[in-house]
Amino acid sequence: MYRLLSGMLFLFFVALPLNISLFAAETSRPNVLFIAVDDLNDWISCLGGHPDCKTPNIDRLASRGVLFKNAHCAAPACNPSRAALMTGIRPSSSGVYLNSQPWRPVMQNAVTLPQHYRKHGYQAIGSGKIFHGRYNDPASWDDYLKQTGDPKPTPAVLNDPHSRAGTIIWGVLDVQDREMSDYKMANYAIDVLGKQHEKPFFLACGIYRPHMPWQVPRKYYDRYPLDKIQLPNVPENDLDDLPAAGVRMARPGGDHAKILKTENWRNAVQAYLASIAFADVQVGRVLDALDASPHAKNTIIVLWGDHGWHLGEKHHWRKFSLWEEATRAPLMMVVPGVTKAGSHCDQAIDFMNIYPTLCELCSLPVGKHLDGVSLVPLLKKPEKTWDRPALTTHGRLNHAIRGNRYRLIRYRDGSEELYDHKHDPMEWKNLAEDSKYAAVKQKLAQWFPSNNAPDAPHDASRSSKKKKKKKQQGRGKKKSNAAK
Repeated sequence: MYRLLSGMLFLFFVALPLNISLFAAETSRPNVLFIAVDDLNDWISCLGGHPDCKTPNIDRLASRGVLFKNAHCAAPACNPSRAALMTGIRPSSSGVYLNSQPWRPVMQNAVTLPQHYRKHGYQAIGSGKIFHGRYNDPASWDDYLKQTGDPKPTPAVLNDPHSRAGTIIWGVLDVQDREMSDYKMANYAIDVLGKQHEKPFFLACGIYRPHMPWQVPRKYYDRYPLDKIQLPNVPENDLDDLPAAGVRMARPGGDHAKILKTENWRNAVQAYLASIAFADVQVGRVLDALDASPHAKNTIIVLWGDHGWHLGEKHHWRKFSLWEEATRAPLMMVVPGVTKAGSHCDQAIDFMNIYPTLCELCSLPVGKHLDGVSLVPLLKKPEKTWDRPALTTHGRLNHAIRGNRYRLIRYRDGSEELYDHKHDPMEWKNLAEDSKYAAVKQKLAQWFPSNNAPDAPHDASRSSKKKKKKKQQGRGKKKSNAAK
């Protein structure tokens, strides 16, 4: 018996250093929890964009690390924004400017962020919307759960004139949270976080709401009574000092005109707020799972929105513009041992910096082809001055430079807009023609890209669908005229 016990103790102590070293090797490399929230603008309460918006879970995350209060997307549309962030290559370098341009054919050799992690010993896993729709990249993942469909509203809701305005669609769902796709995507991340892993992981969780249709369970609508909704403050003459290119981008005769004609502005704002509330709950569920997991102390958390969203500002709806409402989006990071709880950074930065930042934090090689630079200096000292402004591109040769105080927009035809955010945070007064600001414009203009890649090919299947739809609409008009 004595010999048996001695032998067991010997084996235990021989094996112990090996087990410890293996554990140390794994835990010395931080995991990454990478949360993307689609179409989430700056209305979240920690950014103060709307007085009614309440996002306790996103705020809870922001309070644990650094909140970037002046962060901007590379492009104000899902596909080019996500392709740029995930490859580290700007639209002006790739030619992927719009949603209809598949990114992988023109960036065949690009190594995506999860691919880069895989190449260096990580497991890359994800769920929901990380890349745009059909342009998801199978080569980027060890395992991935695609979005599922959501329940549909009842016919009464679908036919309610106060549940849509043109193609802007919303509506109450009488379903449980667990029936929603985002709930299932969060469940996937929760399951991953609850397990032990042989390798460190890069875990992406894509939350689809508040992307349209703004159809979420009724309880989230109930949080925002219609009679108490506050609308954005939008001057009637807000477009009067814009160049023609800016007015064309605003499209005041499109969505905004339909919203006003159908008297749906308040309903649409309620629906967007309800969708943010639903997304916030899913983020909270994932955070709770991380906190209860064995990975809580060794996981970097990044939450980002792919771009902003207009709800009437500049007489415009959706993203697809170069103004603050479309380019500004949430970005927050929690890095164990680096960030301090409750920190915020007011310096203008853009999302091209996320890729190299994560590389540095996880000791991965930083490729020279990346168009951004690491934000680690700001994570360590958020009050540090940052002289590299944010660049946003919408369509070839249309750019916005957002500095710490000013925004300069230059359109393809050379016309410009300039806004002073110190005195004009809503961008109501265009200063571009005022000679007093010539030096400001010159300083910002040096950051416009010198190279503007040719447009990438457009998705042929999408183009054919649009042509077919236009043809059908044309036939419908002919029949209508004939009936008259």
